Amino acid sequence: MTSGMPDFSFDRLTHAVAGSIVYPPGSRFGPRVQQDIQLVMLYSGEMTVTLPDRQLRVKPGHVILLKPGFEETFFFSKSEDTWHRWIAVHFEDLPAAAVEALDGLPECLPLSEEMNLLTDLMIRLNRQGSETDADVRSLGLAAMHLYPRESAKAMLQREKHPAVYAALAMIHDHYAEEMSLNQLASAAGSSPEHLVRLFKKHERASPIQYLWQYRVNRAVELLTYTGLTVSEISLRCGFKTSHHLARLVKETTGRTATDIRRTSWNGSRDDNRT
Repeated sequence: MTSGMPDFSFDRLTHAVAGSIVYPPGSRFGPRVQQDIQLVMLYSGEMTVTLPDRQLRVKPGHVILLKPGFEETFFFSKSEDTWHRWIAVHFEDLPAAAVEALDGLPECLPLSEEMNLLTDLMIRLNRQGSETDADVRSLGLAAMHLYPRESAKAMLQREKHPAVYAALAMIHDHYAEEMSLNQLASAAGSSPEHLVRLFKKHERASPIQYLWQYRVNRAVELLTYTGLTVSEISLRCGFKTSHHLARLVKETTGRTATDIRRTSWNGSRDDNRT
């Protein structure tokens, strides 16, 4: 399956709604013909969605994509409550390219924290206003774009070795701290030599090279978008000194830290960051 971005237009999005429901044991819902594009997130219990040509069994911690025009029947756990939430958006006259892109997306993905937070916010705004409000529709559109992004992320995760993801998680969470290859390898459950080989294969860099590139990227963000001093940024991003930060930023981006800050604050930022 592909993970292309559907060509959704805000102008065609007429309404968006998010909700939450707990079904008692033995419940069912439907049959109904789906009118919207809907993301259904399962948190507890069991859920089976019967479609015209198949059954879709959903595990807690996953989100499913339901497309308009198909008859659906939901069956829930017979022994416990089932809690699920949803985001539904309605588009008028979706282009054929958008429909084709939807067909290329996976029906089920692991549920991310980003999708959870988006659903939280939509539910709150729905309670305060209308499903046709521009802010609610904007969040619905964001959910429709988030799902393909998470599809692409899930495909990448299946392609990389688990040790790489464990090391990446440690880097992303602790990049401001002292970190050695041995520590990364220990966190990844790998030998240092094997982790280096895996990173060279998947990231085109060694773990330590990736770490310093990540630190530079975070430093450039802070130089661009905050008023923190270079010394403070160097501490927050894991550099030994402000001179160390300045040298690596220059080597990596071709620009000095001062130039990055000056051009961004003068409204002439050049987004050449890697």
